[in-house]
Amino acid sequence: MTVFFEQSQIDQWIGEDASYLDLTSHMLGLHNQNTTLRYVVRDHIRVAGTEEVAEIVRSCGGQTQHYTPSGVAAMPGQTILLAQGPAKALLRAWKVGQNLLEFACGIATLTHQVVQAVQTVNASVAVLTTRKHAPGVRKLALKATLSGGAMPHRLGLGETILIFPQHRALMGGWEEVGQAIARHKYALCEKKIVIEATDLDEAYSAAQAGADVVQFDKVPPETLAQIVPALRKAHPNVTILAAGGIHAGNAAAYAATGVNALVTSSLHYAKPADIGVKINLAEPAESQEPLVASKLEGLE
Repeated sequence: MTVFFEQSQIDQWIGEDASYLDLTSHMLGLHNQNTTLRYVVRDHIRVAGTEEVAEIVRSCGGQTQHYTPSGVAAMPGQTILLAQGPAKALLRAWKVGQNLLEFACGIATLTHQVVQAVQTVNASVAVLTTRKHAPGVRKLALKATLSGGAMPHRLGLGETILIFPQHRALMGGWEEVGQAIARHKYALCEKKIVIEATDLDEAYSAAQAGADVVQFDKVPPETLAQIVPALRKAHPNVTILAAGGIHAGNAAAYAATGVNALVTSSLHYAKPADIGVKINLAEPAESQEPLVASKLEGLE
């Protein structure tokens, strides 16, 4: 999958850790020695972020020899990225790349586990991720969840129309919301109207107000399993989402309720993957030619 990262983002990641100098390497005289850098997986994971780490290595002055593409499974002991270059370049890239990989691979791995659990129950239920996460990590979190098999629910305020109870409170109520939808729906014909509800009565009101999608927030799965058939009978064309409090421990139960998709933020807070780093002097026979990711198939 392709998520666009500008060079300014790569430079920002590097600058957070080494904006002035590497004092330790300077003191030890580690400058231009020909060096290799390996990121080695310690657990079974789903890979994410290796393409961005390759860009970090390049920006620091090294060359990536090969990497395992995002979205691919990796086993303990597997090298998911090998780089070569001057010691000063790889030592600068080292921790920035490790932090990025542990964050992204952790999210991708948990996402894959949740997607698998959901599809085991109902293969037609999608797993969608929200815009709720730590500030500043949206693109990387998106790359990681895509790598694990999920899709984005909403990337920003300008992307979709999602009416929360907070909006209804400011509008005055359901009647005013319905009037606003009726006034603007023709001009927004390519956009679906999503309205959040917490029970069946609110779901009926949302559908009558013009919702294309009803998103249930923090409704227990056993309750939702009773609500979904009733709502589908009254409004068969409405898409139904479950959101709020959905995580690896209950995703399968929510998938069994009959909703179209699960909306979750929990994947963004996954435990980081455990990825080791090996840095050594390069052997004289080691190739200097960088390899593309497509040449990796079957190497690991």
